[in-house]
Amino acid sequence: MTFRVLVCAKQVPDTEKIKIDPKTGSLQRHGAPVKMNPDDAHALEAALAIKDAVKDTTVSVLSMGPRQAEDMLFECLAMGADHAVLVSDKALAESDTYATSYVLTCALQKMGAFDLILCGSKAQDGETGQVGPEVAGRLGIPQVSFVDQMEVEPDGRHLLVRRPYRRGHEMVRVKMPCLLTVSGALNVPRFMSIPRIFEENPDLCVWDAVQAGVDPEKAGLQASPTRVIDSFAPEKGGAGVMIKGDSEQETAALLLAQLKKIHAI
Repeated sequence: MTFRVLVCAKQVPDTEKIKIDPKTGSLQRHGAPVKMNPDDAHALEAALAIKDAVKDTTVSVLSMGPRQAEDMLFECLAMGADHAVLVSDKALAESDTYATSYVLTCALQKMGAFDLILCGSKAQDGETGQVGPEVAGRLGIPQVSFVDQMEVEPDGRHLLVRRPYRRGHEMVRVKMPCLLTVSGALNVPRFMSIPRIFEENPDLCVWDAVQAGVDPEKAGLQASPTRVIDSFAPEKGGAGVMIKGDSEQETAALLLAQLKKIHAI
């Protein structure tokens, strides 16, 4: 029996180099360098580790975005994924997490049934952590978030996973099919394989909204309940203040006086 794993991956702009339009408050994505979302790379590595350990495992990758996201999916295939699907359609532009989870769920169901779905805990450009749990909710399957350790149990139908909980960790046994969102603490993503980089016919499909089984009226800006009122880049702080007394006690007293002066305490 084939063990099927799906990874949801997103191409994101490099947040260290992206700028915010001062008039609209939106991210200026055009021309910004892009990469695979870091947490999604850890999700892919988790899937590939299962493929290495469990016989007859297939790994598929699903993404939604512009056509340039094909480059990221080729990277996923070169790392070891077996199949990749990109849902790309102008009608889906500006979808929020609610609409995005709808699109991904439609495409996922079109791709078939999966034993395990893996997502990054959050996307670097949004930091919401909502899409993975929303997909699980739409599919009606259990989900565990922020997983930093996991293993497939011998019966092949359950996972034992660990996630941060208050000041320690929580161990959760979950039955498949299920969805996990994983953090960067889980693993170290592998490099691409040179032979797979030069593979002539990688299994990559690009679907528009209709091919993905998506109703365009339920996606895109018009179907997104989220509204961004404002966004901005914080101003860079000024030069610090050097505080130094003749003794540790005097330095502490001067520091205390300065903090009170600026109403920090």
